[in-house]
Amino acid sequence: MKQAESDLKAGVTHFILFLVPKSKSNSEIPKSFYERSISSLKKEFPNAFLWIDTCMCSLTTHGHCGLLRPDGSVDNSSSVRHLSEIALTYAQSGADGIAPSDMMDGRVKSHRSILDTNGFSNIPILSYSTKFKSNFYGPFRVAADSAPGQGDRSSYQIDVRNREDSILSSIRDKEEGADFLMVKPGMTSIDLIGPIREQTGLPTGAYQVSGEYASIHYLAQNGFCDFNAALCETWQIFSRANAAYLITYGARKGKEILS
Repeated sequence: MKQAESDLKAGVTHFILFLVPKSKSNSEIPKSFYERSISSLKKEFPNAFLWIDTCMCSLTTHGHCGLLRPDGSVDNSSSVRHLSEIALTYAQSGADGIAPSDMMDGRVKSHRSILDTNGFSNIPILSYSTKFKSNFYGPFRVAADSAPGQGDRSSYQIDVRNREDSILSSIRDKEEGADFLMVKPGMTSIDLIGPIREQTGLPTGAYQVSGEYASIHYLAQNGFCDFNAALCETWQIFSRANAAYLITYGARKGKEILS
């Protein structure tokens, strides 16, 4: 609450929340936790726009983004159904928008369907539509205790070398009903923002991920750059690349940096 209040005073009005319960489960949806977290924030800060990330990596003991079969592989169909129920719970709890980040096939279509069927056709979907398997997610995974316990996420996240799939993934999500598209990690995917916007016609932004943000912090901490100037430079490059929006851990410093 205190952080949200501080951020709003700093001029930040849009937030993307990652809900991390104290107790993790591989099958149950902690509805009361979701309802309490989202509704309390909306009640205290009604002018804040809350996007809620839908993924299972921070909810489960195994740290994968979906449900697992007995052999340890990800069950895409069951995962999509489960994630869609989570998305509906978020909407019922007062979320302003849904941001699916799990990269399960068909999840945007399923989310759109369950939201529309239950009277939430006005809730937009911001899809992590082009999300790569990357080494730059480390700091977030530590903070959210969401690193895979076994294996990796190569079966559902995109290989960084695969340009064709990276663009097709965003095109598919547009066709399934996404309102906003995204590349992630942002700084290493900057060449894709323009082509995705051109081929889909949808607002396409970037997520400056934890490892990218932390690298600037560590450079500055060791005297190799000015933090504010370096962070501002990256934002200017995202703008040059025609990003429609930017998700960054530095948003709360935006007013200070850009003034």
